[in-house]
Amino acid sequence: MPIFATRDWHTENHCSFQEYGGEWPRHCIASTSGAAFPVSLTLPVYTKIISKATTQARKAYSAFSETQLHELLQSLKVKRLFVGGLATEYCVLNTVKDAIGLQYVIFLLEDAVCAMNQKHDDGFRALMEMKRLGAMPINYEELVL
Repeated sequence: MPIFATRDWHTENHCSFQEYGGEWPRHCIASTSGAAFPVSLTLPVYTKIISKATTQARKAYSAFSETQLHELLQSLKVKRLFVGGLATEYCVLNTVKDAIGLQYVIFLLEDAVCAMNQKHDDGFRALMEMKRLGAMPINYEELVL
């Protein structure tokens, strides 16, 4: 099965950073260790990396926002996505919303998401919203590979 991994790949002066009027501290600056996947995450060599939020003046929470993800998935005739990642109430939620809008069947890996929880229940509310939209919750133990 194809595997896609997405990442923020920000410019040094990205509009989402606090010093440029955004809400976030500097993070995931392209080609730095801060933008690298965790060492403990083992990705197969054939994993396709999708970089997002690469334009200085545009925020991009969804993995589909100004990337080739949809076209690549279509070229492989992918119809189902298993989604996990950071942050539940931002990137995961917006990716799932876009994927559902593009008619993908979504399996939400509940034990593979993590929320920022700026408000204590942000992550929970995002999970409920994704389920309401049609994402099917699943946990690692339920997967049969």
